[in-house]
Amino acid sequence: MSSLELIDVRVSLGEKEIVKGVSLTLNSGEVHAIMGPNGTGKSTLAKAIAGHPDYTISGGDIRLDGKSILEMEPDERARAGLFLAFQYPSEIPGVSIANFLRAAIQSHLGEGEELDATAYYKRLYQKMDMLKIDRKFTSRAVNDGFSGGEKKRAEVLQMAMLEPKFALMDETDSGLDIDALKIVAEGVNQLRGPGLGVLLITHYQRLLSYIVPDYVHVMWDGRIVKSGDKSLALELDAKGYDWVKKEFVAA
Repeated sequence: MSSLELIDVRVSLGEKEIVKGVSLTLNSGEVHAIMGPNGTGKSTLAKAIAGHPDYTISGGDIRLDGKSILEMEPDERARAGLFLAFQYPSEIPGVSIANFLRAAIQSHLGEGEELDATAYYKRLYQKMDMLKIDRKFTSRAVNDGFSGGEKKRAEVLQMAMLEPKFALMDETDSGLDIDALKIVAEGVNQLRGPGLGVLLITHYQRLLSYIVPDYVHVMWDGRIVKSGDKSLALELDAKGYDWVKKEFVAA
């Protein structure tokens, strides 16, 4: 079993501290959701874990299977088993999904190892069939002209092929209509299992109706101020976030 540990993590953007001491342990097979209004540090936390260069870990530690990853570059963290699904995936005109995924998988292999093309395409098509993605999809340029749902589905395919230990999903539901949301959630649920831990960043409970979390955490002012099970997400949906803020301020 793998573990991703956040130990009193603090994250700054320039001179401003955004994440102000977050501690959390995510184990293989678990789905944790972090909820909260805009500007509370949720996406900043996900990007910092993945190694985004704009953000500085100004305190604490992040450990993957007991080993600190703070000195690792983003590509090293990816090879170690982290995957970040972006809120707004970038377009890469001229690069097909098939070639993009092939290069990504090749980068995970050891020096001197070569990816077998036949085995690669067999596995790619197996994953696409599992996720109900038309095989013609692979010839399209990465995210070029894609709808919001297609972009998120492409990221789920990347996750399926790379098989990370932990997936950080930054507002995966952003910009999706209900049909696209169901398709993406079905893909994530297909991949869910004992070898994958998932950290879901979201504002709304609706995503958690389709990807049911084991744990729900509420972030406010750069801190996790409340944790619970899936019922906490339903309570937030019914009551909003103000009651959490009042509890936090009172404490």
